[in-house]
Amino acid sequence: MSIKYNVMIQKEEEWYVAKCLDNNVASQGKTIEEALKNLREALELYL
Repeated sequence: MSIKYNVMIQKEEEWYVAKCLDNNVASQGKTIEEALKNLREALELYL
């Protein structure tokens, strides 16, 4: 099953912060890819 979410990524100093705009879940990483991977894991735990 696949669910699509609206995500915003911002660079804050040395970190990328990925925020899900649909449910206010957020995570961070040193790269955009890492931030998205961490956000995906956070969303799985949230759901």
